[in-house]
Amino acid sequence: MSPTAARTTRAQPHVTAKPAGEVHTALGHVTFLGAGPGDPGLLTLRAVDALRQADVLIADPEAFEVVREHVRPETATPLQAAAAVAGDVADLVMRAARSGSRVVRAVAGDPGLDTDTAADMLALAAEGIVFEVVPGISHAVGVAAYAGVPLRHPEGGDVRFVDGPTADDRCWNEVGASDATVVVSTSLEAVGVTAARLIAAGRKPDTPLSVTVAGTTTRQRTWSATLGTVERTLKSAKVLPSPEGDRPVIAVVGAGGAADRRERLSWFESKPLFGWQVLVPRTKEQAASLSEQLRSYGAVPSEVPTIAVEPPRTPQQMDRAVKGLVTGRYEWIAFTSVNAVRAIREKFEEYGLDARAFAGIKVAAVGEQTARALRTFGVRPDLVPSGEQSAAGLLEDWPPYDPVFDPIDRVFLPRADIATETLVAGLVELGWEVDDVTAYRTVRASPPPAETREAIKGGGFDAVLFTSSSTVRNLVGIAGKPHNVTVIACIGPATARTAEEHGLRVDVMAPEPSVHKLTEALAQYGADRRLAALEAGEALKRPSEKRPQRRRTRTP
Repeated sequence: MSPTAARTTRAQPHVTAKPAGEVHTALGHVTFLGAGPGDPGLLTLRAVDALRQADVLIADPEAFEVVREHVRPETATPLQAAAAVAGDVADLVMRAARSGSRVVRAVAGDPGLDTDTAADMLALAAEGIVFEVVPGISHAVGVAAYAGVPLRHPEGGDVRFVDGPTADDRCWNEVGASDATVVVSTSLEAVGVTAARLIAAGRKPDTPLSVTVAGTTTRQRTWSATLGTVERTLKSAKVLPSPEGDRPVIAVVGAGGAADRRERLSWFESKPLFGWQVLVPRTKEQAASLSEQLRSYGAVPSEVPTIAVEPPRTPQQMDRAVKGLVTGRYEWIAFTSVNAVRAIREKFEEYGLDARAFAGIKVAAVGEQTARALRTFGVRPDLVPSGEQSAAGLLEDWPPYDPVFDPIDRVFLPRADIATETLVAGLVELGWEVDDVTAYRTVRASPPPAETREAIKGGGFDAVLFTSSSTVRNLVGIAGKPHNVTVIACIGPATARTAEEHGLRVDVMAPEPSVHKLTEALAQYGADRRLAALEAGEALKRPSEKRPQRRRTRTP
């Protein structure tokens, strides 16, 4: 009895056994890797390491979506390239290993519970091909944990795992006659049949039951019922089959699935922005920490760049400033964005320079994200704002020019062509001379794909984060105005005014001009909505779920 969904048994390739212990060093190496139940964050460190070293990745679609971000661009993925005509997966693994490649065979859940991997391992062993197993979290255990359903009672008791599609009458009779907690991997359509079989085998109709679909993903949904009421519960909730298709539905039968316990232990689905599709008008690089913060609140961020970065029209000013930096013209260099760091780094590479060129010059960064970009370059910033991460915050900590301690009175400020004058004016007031140099130009980005534009205008996003007035103008310009059900969150009053000028209703505003405070404010908004729905006894819906449904045109 396996806790994973059954897979179709396939014929194994014919192999001739090699003498025991004989290993062909010219052959490759195969790693059977468990991709877990769906959340990429559940991959083990060993799994990530194996994926980064893989020459060939052979993964079913469900597993591929979990592991893809850890795979090198040059890694071959033959099963994805020809999914419709891939043929025997075991043959793909064998041929790749015979060619001397490092092969990763990724399966959903845990390889030890996959019905085909044992046969594949025997075939590899017979050929003398080295293999290893990297365990993963099974669907049954991982999904139950994410659903807030403990499998063990405080007083103990057995836990039985049943693979619904392959279980026979004897299996159902055994678990039905016991008082063990039963974890069933099944399909949504078969939940009612599962409940009926357990009742027929001796379980009481009022036995608690929980049903979880799309477990460990942000599409996860869990319903609590009893064996006798589960069909009505799912029907009244209008539960549709999971879009993941063959991802198993996990049903937990026993006290662990009781509604009162699950309400108190549901930690995943109760996150303040659980399942929210949040639009972040930034590039992936710019939005990295912001998107990670959104994920911690249960949201699904989608980065859409609204600006593109281009070199300055005339490079002479940058050339002179970089030469001046090397020859000792400046006491300070101040970076106000990651793009400025990238522009200087590219100019250094053009001249054959590296981080050593910063020797003897003080370096300032406007915030932690810019500071991280500098550290990646090999430069440790001397000044990062202790308070607000902005030009104003940088000025708060910037020392005034002192002719006794500062041999040079000049600051190099590489910036965007549309940067404000706040920092320049503040530095001049502190007694510094400033070379304000255009390091890069910002232009409106190309429109996003049609699917994204339709989601923006049609209410497919639950929220959008605007971090500046330009992101408002540019997003509306390249993709259209967000739907009125979409929650609009702005970083400050100026950005909010621009949003309102474009006909948008501002729902959330950061208490201070920080992208992380903005995300916190959106999370608090989501938490308040959740609490209000619970107090009113209403079903909690995401903003995008409240948009009016289009009427279907009847076919004559």
